[in-house]
Amino acid sequence: MSEKLRVLVVDDSALMRKLIPQILARDSDIEVVGTAMDGAFGLRKIEELKPQVVTLDLEMPRMDGMETLRQITRRFRIPVIVVSAHTTEGASATFKALALGAFDFVAKPRDAASSHMDQIAEDLISKIKVAAKTQVLPHEAPALGESQRATNKPVNRPRKEPTKIVAIGISTGGPNALQYLLAQLPGDFAGSIVVVQHMPEGFTEMFARRLNESCAIDVKEAQSGDLLIAGRALICPGNRHIKVRRMPLGNIVVLSDESRVNGHRPSVDVLFRSIATEFGTRSIGVLMTGMGDDGALGMGLIKSSGGLTIAQSEESCVVFGMPKAAIERGYAMRVIALDLMANTLNIQSSPERAAREVKV
Repeated sequence: MSEKLRVLVVDDSALMRKLIPQILARDSDIEVVGTAMDGAFGLRKIEELKPQVVTLDLEMPRMDGMETLRQITRRFRIPVIVVSAHTTEGASATFKALALGAFDFVAKPRDAASSHMDQIAEDLISKIKVAAKTQVLPHEAPALGESQRATNKPVNRPRKEPTKIVAIGISTGGPNALQYLLAQLPGDFAGSIVVVQHMPEGFTEMFARRLNESCAIDVKEAQSGDLLIAGRALICPGNRHIKVRRMPLGNIVVLSDESRVNGHRPSVDVLFRSIATEFGTRSIGVLMTGMGDDGALGMGLIKSSGGLTIAQSEESCVVFGMPKAAIERGYAMRVIALDLMANTLNIQSSPERAAREVKV
C-alpha cells in the first residue's frame, strides 16, 4: 500500500484551517499532516512534518503569505498551492505569488461556508496530486506587469486584418508561460490571438491588464463582439466559453454560458473547434502547459482543416498534460520549447517571414 500524500495547510483563518482538511479528507490518497496559523509557524511545521505540498493563504499576520512563499521555494522546494481571496487585491497578490514560484492557485468561494467549499474541492485535490509529482526549481521571476514593462507598444494601433488567427489553450503553469510568450511578440505582430486560460471567474480581467503592461501587443479580457485584429490578444473570461465568428463587417469573438466541456468553462476544445470551422488554413492552434486533455480533440480538428498545430515541449512545461495528450494522438504537427514559441508564431503569422524561412 502506497503512502499517503502529505499536505500542510497554512491559513490565519480558523474556519479555513478546519474546512480545507475536511475537503481533502474526502480523498483517501491525501493526509493533512498539520495546520499553521501564519507563515512563521508554517515554516517550523515544514521542518517538523515534512509535507509534500503546502496550501497557503496570502493574507496573514506576522510573516505574510508572500514572504512565506519566498522562504518555502528557497529553503524547501516544496510545491505551494495558493488559496486566494476572490477580490481585486487577492487576484493581484495571486499573480505575484505565481511569479514567485507558486505551483497554482484556487479561489476561495466568496462565502467560505462548508457547503460552498465543495465548489473548490475537486479542483484543489487534483492540483495537489499533480503538484506532488512536480519538481520545484528555485527562481524569482519578475511579477507580471511590474519589472517588465513594454517599451515599444504602438500608441494608436491601426485596425488591421490579421494574417492568421492564433488560438492558445493553457492551464496549470499558464500565467508565467503566457507572459513570457506574449512579451516576446513584436508590436507589429501580424496575427490575432485568442487565449483560453483555465482560471476562475474574477481573475482574468486583472490577468489581462497585467499582461498588457508587459507586452508590445495589446492584451485585454475578451467581450462578445470584440474584433479579431492584428497585434492583439483576447483572454477569455473565467466561467465563459469563447468562439470566433466570421462576419461581413469584421471577424469577432462571441462569449457563451453553455455547459462545461471536459469539465471546463472556458474549454480549449470549444475555441479550437470554432477556429477550425471558421478559419481553416488561416488558423494556428497552440497547446501549452496544463493538466488534463482539454484541447486535444480540437487540435485534431484544426489539423484536419489545414491549420498549423503546435504543442509546447515537455521540458519547458510546468505540467506536460494538455500538450502530451495532443502529441500522443498525432494532432501536434510541431513540438516547440517555450523560448522558441514566439519566434515560430511570428514567422508563421507573417507571409514574408514564412517565405524566407522556406527558402532557407
